[in-house]
Amino acid sequence: MKVRLERLISSLAEGLIEREIPSRLIILSALTGEHSLLVGPPGTAKSILARKLHELFAGGEYFERLLTRFSVPEELFGPLSIKALENDQYHRQTEHYLPSASIAFIDEIFKANSAILNSLLTILNEGEFDNGAQRQKVPLVSVVAASNELPDDSELEALYDRFLIRYQVQPVSELQFKELLLLPSEAAPGTLHEQDKLTTADIEHIQQQSKHIVLPDEVIQLLSVMRDYLKKNNHYISDRRWRNVVKLLKVSAYTNGQKQVSIWDCWLVQHCLWSLPEQRAGLVSCYEMHLGIGSGFYPERLEKLISTWEQSLNEDQNSEVQSVNKLGHRLYFDINDQLTTDADFTERLYRDAMPLYLSPRGQEEDRSNDNRGYTHQELRDKFFDSHYKQTHIDGSWQHIDEYVRLTENHLLVKHKHRASMEPLKHAHDYIQSKTQELSYIHTGLIEQTDILASLLGSVKEEISEHLWIDSSFQQIAVKNLKQSQLQVSTLCQRIDTVMAGYRQLPVR
Repeated sequence: MKVRLERLISSLAEGLIEREIPSRLIILSALTGEHSLLVGPPGTAKSILARKLHELFAGGEYFERLLTRFSVPEELFGPLSIKALENDQYHRQTEHYLPSASIAFIDEIFKANSAILNSLLTILNEGEFDNGAQRQKVPLVSVVAASNELPDDSELEALYDRFLIRYQVQPVSELQFKELLLLPSEAAPGTLHEQDKLTTADIEHIQQQSKHIVLPDEVIQLLSVMRDYLKKNNHYISDRRWRNVVKLLKVSAYTNGQKQVSIWDCWLVQHCLWSLPEQRAGLVSCYEMHLGIGSGFYPERLEKLISTWEQSLNEDQNSEVQSVNKLGHRLYFDINDQLTTDADFTERLYRDAMPLYLSPRGQEEDRSNDNRGYTHQELRDKFFDSHYKQTHIDGSWQHIDEYVRLTENHLLVKHKHRASMEPLKHAHDYIQSKTQELSYIHTGLIEQTDILASLLGSVKEEISEHLWIDSSFQQIAVKNLKQSQLQVSTLCQRIDTVMAGYRQLPVR
């Protein structure tokens, strides 16, 4: 099947320039039973892609229509049967219209008005058409829709959501402009063999078998990361759309000959989850950043986790406790840097080598004179009488000589001694528990190193031979995987440094 599909992809892209990616996408979408939307200016081969897609299928009709705001249901679903109306029956003649087509191209899809919207939604979503009183199954495989602009009417949101694949088609680049000009005016005859064409049975087989494809943990983790990214950017994706994305990934894996969805299949997700074309770049960056994440490997979370560990180690390394002597008394450094058990000392203040005093109690609110104090002379002149050298304190007379002898009247200042600190000694169990936790993280990083090495070893083969991935992505994948390797190596080194730091902590 893979070889056959390769020939179909080549056939669809043949004669078109820079249309390899949309060619693959619309085929994969059709195999999944989903629909594609091509957004871009006129003249960028959107309708040609749809017509060539139809050529890949054996049998079945092709339907094409350009919608305008004045389009009526008859243009899409067929005219009413006059004969049926004569018998009071409402019935459309659907032959050669959308309800009888297998592949359809609807240009300017968002010009659809309310008169045709409900029937169109039913066909796209359920594969059925309400024809009068009957609901009939339609043979529709896939619709390729096109639009020059995206919908801005909430009434069209449901229609927009029906297109799983979304691709912005750009005019041919400057590099390929010459080749565009040299294209023959008439397309060369196709090289597709009839036996390569897909049948209804082929599509049913692919869709049934793809249901058995495994969705591994690493892919679930990656999709979860992308979902978180979209949530942070206020971009809502419906649960139905996520389910359809998984269906697409499984079809991609099965048709590529895999037994499970791979990280590489997730390259396709960028074409399923944007609502505005400019959002795709962010999805691509998110995907590339998390290539090979493995189960539970989140670089951003690990970066935060290791930074927290480094901060914790720094706190433990700088943790101190006050030293004590043999009797358990706390130790301090005095003004001569000698150890002492005194927490503070009292200093008597002087001015110009003269001792300072407080004013007598009751004389002033601030006895210290704003910490300037009074000399003996200032004290005598201001507070003591000149003849007896006395002053009245607490109901009695006190001589100045007696006053200055009392320590309580001296201007003193109390200084705290500097505490003698030493590194905190940690319990052996504490250090062991820390190193065990760090060792667990380190082991996970080593495992991730092996995963990245394995992915790098297989990336060339995996991508170059993948049916649905653009081969140019190989260089990008290698670059990002190497960046991830460097990131993991740096994280390992930082973890090693933290572990060594904990092992060197003083033990109690």
